[in-house]
Amino acid sequence: MTQTYRTLRVARIDEGVLGVVIDAPPMNLIGPDLVRDLVSLLGELESDEDVRVMVLESADPEYFVPHVDLTRVQEYTAEAAEAGGPDDASLGMLWHMLSELPVVTIAKLRGRARGAGSELALACDMRFAARENAVLGQPEIGFGAPPGAGGVQHLGRLLGRGRAIEAILGAADFDADEAERYAWPARTRPRRPPRITVTGLAS
Repeated sequence: MTQTYRTLRVARIDEGVLGVVIDAPPMNLIGPDLVRDLVSLLGELESDEDVRVMVLESADPEYFVPHVDLTRVQEYTAEAAEAGGPDDASLGMLWHMLSELPVVTIAKLRGRARGAGSELALACDMRFAARENAVLGQPEIGFGAPPGAGGVQHLGRLLGRGRAIEAILGAADFDADEAERYAWPARTRPRRPPRITVTGLAS
């Protein structure tokens, strides 16, 4: 990787494995700086043949990504346009790009992952949640709108139609164990999820 980032800490943690830590204080809200960095990171990963796995987590134990910064929507959508073009300057497009990456993507969830933050985790191939404090939810219906960045589609596939409707229309927060019963994360872990080691990835 050649880029430097303002809101991401990026480092090789094993052969073929890239660790990406979201570090956008005070709460890891989705804003223009984070979106700009994610656009750049995904662009690099598209062409980096040495990376086989990306592990995404947060530097803040209380917040994975709680939601978007509603005061800066126009700014971060302008940054998203750098990846999708002006006809699709949306987080949904950006998370779709994440889901289509030619690498395995893993979200390690501690703290709150709600709204677009939940959808960021849903766009990854796998999710592992810390049992002591992970919280997932899609609160958008409280604003009179459905999840707009892939949550409807991903939750429908993972949870099934009935439970997805319950999660979306209920707008409730799910702790890690309840979310696991619904198959939102693949698995929960006590305390901080352990370091994930992936072997046999060298080309």
